[in-house]
Amino acid sequence: MEALSKHGGNLRQASQISGLPQQELLDFSASINPLGFPQWLRPLISSQISSLVNYPDPEANELVAALAAHHQVEPDQVITGNGASELLCLLPQVLKRKRALVAIPSYCDYTAMAKAAGLQVDTLQLMPEKGFQLNIGQLSSMLKDDDLVILGHPNNPTGKLCDPTALRELIRNRPRNDFIIDESFIDFTNPEHSLRRQRPANLIIVQSMTKSWAIPGLRLGYALADPKVISAMRRMRPDWSVNTIAQSVGIRALQDRDFLKRTCAYVHQQRLDLFAQLGSIHGLHPFPGDANFILVRIDDPTLEVSTLEKKLLKKGIIIRNCSNFEGLDNRYFRVAVRTEKEQRKLCTELDACINAVSSKKMARKTPAIMFQGTGSNAGKSILTAALCRILYQDGVSVSPFKAQNMSLNSCVTFQGGEMGRAQVLQAQACRLDADVRMNPVLLKPSSATGSQVIVCGKVLETMHFRDYAERRSEIFTQVQQCYDSLAGEHQVMVLEGAGSPAEINLKSRDIVNMNMARHADAKVLLVGDIDRGGVFASFVGTMELLNEWERKLVSGFVINRFRGDPTLLGDALDLTSLHTGKPFFGTVPYLQNLGLPEEDSVDFKDGLLDTEKGVGNILDIALIDLPHISNFTDVDALRIEADVHVRRVCRAEDLGQPDAVILPGTKNVIADLDYLQTSGLANAIRQLAETEATEIVGICGGYQLLGEKIADPNAIESAGKTCQGLELLALETTLLPDKIMTRCQADHLPSQESLQGYEIHHGNSVGRNLKPLIQRADGMVIGSYVEDREQIWGTYLHGVFDADGFRRWFLDRLRQRKGWQPISKILSPYDLEPALDRLADHVRAALNMDKIYQVLGL
Repeated sequence: MEALSKHGGNLRQASQISGLPQQELLDFSASINPLGFPQWLRPLISSQISSLVNYPDPEANELVAALAAHHQVEPDQVITGNGASELLCLLPQVLKRKRALVAIPSYCDYTAMAKAAGLQVDTLQLMPEKGFQLNIGQLSSMLKDDDLVILGHPNNPTGKLCDPTALRELIRNRPRNDFIIDESFIDFTNPEHSLRRQRPANLIIVQSMTKSWAIPGLRLGYALADPKVISAMRRMRPDWSVNTIAQSVGIRALQDRDFLKRTCAYVHQQRLDLFAQLGSIHGLHPFPGDANFILVRIDDPTLEVSTLEKKLLKKGIIIRNCSNFEGLDNRYFRVAVRTEKEQRKLCTELDACINAVSSKKMARKTPAIMFQGTGSNAGKSILTAALCRILYQDGVSVSPFKAQNMSLNSCVTFQGGEMGRAQVLQAQACRLDADVRMNPVLLKPSSATGSQVIVCGKVLETMHFRDYAERRSEIFTQVQQCYDSLAGEHQVMVLEGAGSPAEINLKSRDIVNMNMARHADAKVLLVGDIDRGGVFASFVGTMELLNEWERKLVSGFVINRFRGDPTLLGDALDLTSLHTGKPFFGTVPYLQNLGLPEEDSVDFKDGLLDTEKGVGNILDIALIDLPHISNFTDVDALRIEADVHVRRVCRAEDLGQPDAVILPGTKNVIADLDYLQTSGLANAIRQLAETEATEIVGICGGYQLLGEKIADPNAIESAGKTCQGLELLALETTLLPDKIMTRCQADHLPSQESLQGYEIHHGNSVGRNLKPLIQRADGMVIGSYVEDREQIWGTYLHGVFDADGFRRWFLDRLRQRKGWQPISKILSPYDLEPALDRLADHVRAALNMDKIYQVLGL
């Protein structure tokens, strides 16, 4: 294996030597801001692209003026350059000294630049036993008149600051000497240490902006010096040294003081942690420093740094071999401060390489993949269920997870906890019992600004979105605990996001998209719904609004709900990948009639579920579209029947004369009762009840709506109102704080058919002279009707129509009422297993499963 280049950060060369892709390399050799560049950088660069048709300002006058104002000096004391290196190269030529004095070890180009300008170079050796600290008195004793002194502050590779007070005094006392102080890493330390303030005429400060702002690819630096020095440098420096984009970035960076404050605080803590970890590894001696890197000595006499460098590179880790620094030997290397996870990996591999042990290796996180969308209703839930079933079919122990779900469609687990209906379906795809850990937070909107908050299956409280945001950090801790617990029981986790990760007004408080993906170390697939249009713009736009750490989590894209010939996509896939640097994992064709419950009411509200059944003896069932409709999947089993058409009705004039009307569950029965009254639907339903030709069914909240009175004395859904119901059942309901949540088995008494489902409601309902209709196994009546009007009935049982026998009994009774022959046999068994297998086959054929297995590391 050949040696790496003399400078760090050469990923192309490291990739060639190691055989690993650049994106899989972890670079500790380049000391760049571990936070990456600021969020404004990418859109700023995009905004400047059109200006690239023109030459940049050759003198970068606007940037020079901004730097001068920033440092409170005149513009003639400032020069910009193509990185600090260009300016350091110019200075020995401009200053025209005979001898340069350089403290070593230090940046190797100091000596090279001085020699290239014809200077004799003498060195001052910094001693490891002194922690490589510069002795100002010793430096002073070595100085001769007209010497040039070149120092790093902090020094590279030792990371040590000079004593700023003593150094400033020395510079003032030696006016016949010039001092070049390279402060390229000063932004990672306390700014009070800088020598820029009250700068003597014989002091030149060179500053790099590429390190602190994480833009080494742009190359941007500047120098502060006496006007005569600056003028001479400008005459020697080529025009257009700083390009248009770099000038714009420099100006914007000077306006962002907060970024450097956050950087300095973060680097300080990470440096302390890294120093402690390195110090705990037998055979290593880290030296304390002040910059964003640490110099380390190998104390094992049998191991040279080149050997260690090669071992680590095979594992995808690059360190800076410091044997080419004058004053150091083949025992020294330098590592940059990076993120906690990356530093942990470095130290684990260092320990294994040096001590040949693996006992301290990090426990590998459960492999995880996550579907996020370019927007809501992109098909994330269904794709999650599909991949769960695919992995299950392939013999993998897999579990779904969605940190936070906002949906009125929920279910009750066997343990009595409430969770989103979509995650229940995904659990079934994995052949698992539903577990509230799969959906630790469920938000059930109760108004335009508030939701009932359910955490780990139990109601926390109903709160304003603002109040919820304030408690999100506390709740996220519980979410992470649920995930870790669940992930520890499975081989793979399939996560689902919510909405879009690019909602820039919500990202800082996100617990369901990228922050959750980061915790799970999940590979993110971004899903776009091409059927809605604009999918490629959505992919590119989403990526543009992501921070750098978020972009790194994205493995690629999935196009969903594609209709037609894939060749029609033309070059769109390649162009999108060119814009974003991310590949496509597949194009999933539109699949009609999934036969699976929807996650929420989006498709329902859009009318996408209103499919016609053709002509013939087709029963017409009207589902009332309440503003706060919940658990509308109670009618999914009816939708699959060949002799039934279920249609959505939200206006009185559209109700007509259906064979049955179903009033579904609602999250706000008080508000939806008012809607029925004001919309005219209440009167229309009462008129249908008088004809006795239409069966009227209320489920859960719909059951309460059929009654005479609904009281809310505890202000659960209102300000304590009591409302008059539709008065079709002699039933009075009181809303109570404690929520009833239970799975149950029951019997439909008239048909003697067995039912099973669950209850989720706040209300306690008491009837007068009502006949029991549905009775739980424990004897509790959870459904009733009026004896002489059996076509009007209601129940608290969700899933009442899922039982094949009862559903056919119900439909045949409707047929007989119309004078049609009953079918008397089950036509369409309501079994989700075949539908899940069909979905899995469909998605497996469309996705690049080899690539998915590869990113999962399986």
